[in-house]
Amino acid sequence: WRSRTKMNYAIARHNMVENQIRTNRVTHQDIIGAFSEVPREIFVPEHLAAIAYVDGELLISQGRYILEPMVLARLLQSAEIGPEDVILEIGCGTGYSTAILAKLASTVVAVEEDEALAGKATNNLVELGIDNVAVITNPLVEGYNKQSPYHVIVITGSVAEVPESIIGQLIGGGRLVTVVNKPGTFGKGIVMTKFGSSITTKETFDAQTPT
Repeated sequence: WRSRTKMNYAIARHNMVENQIRTNRVTHQDIIGAFSEVPREIFVPEHLAAIAYVDGELLISQGRYILEPMVLARLLQSAEIGPEDVILEIGCGTGYSTAILAKLASTVVAVEEDEALAGKATNNLVELGIDNVAVITNPLVEGYNKQSPYHVIVITGSVAEVPESIIGQLIGGGRLVTVVNKPGTFGKGIVMTKFGSSITTKETFDAQTPT
């Protein structure tokens, strides 16, 4: 029974990659590889495991969601992550996006203000043998300045605007990606790039994503 269940998850994961990610202009092979490997079902509440690979966000805690795969993949592709990059992830939840990031970068500092979620994220990453991540319990709006500057900052979920304090933790040439979702408008995936003291912002795709 167990092996059959695992096989079903493997098929569901393959279908997610083929039908949700590849078909939405995600071409970066390392990103596709990471989504093909990381078992999304362990990062959602047990009663949602059977629909872990659905094309949509899933509730993981009160008011907190695991991002839909396509949105996460598009954000990460726009971040142009390199294997030597140090990444700050804000709002890691149960650690799914963190596990994906860990396969793409040198080091991930994952910030989560909900202690229960941070604990789950740590346990999930340990279970998968991922050892290049530090999960930090800290207010999300503060990021984690102690380890800054970062090559890439990923705000998981959506925000009405990106706090200046977070942008300030980017290195020169660094990129920040998130979904900006202002009231009454359709959400947009964005990439902010830091050049000296100036920031350029580019909209990359439409994304209706919970905050």
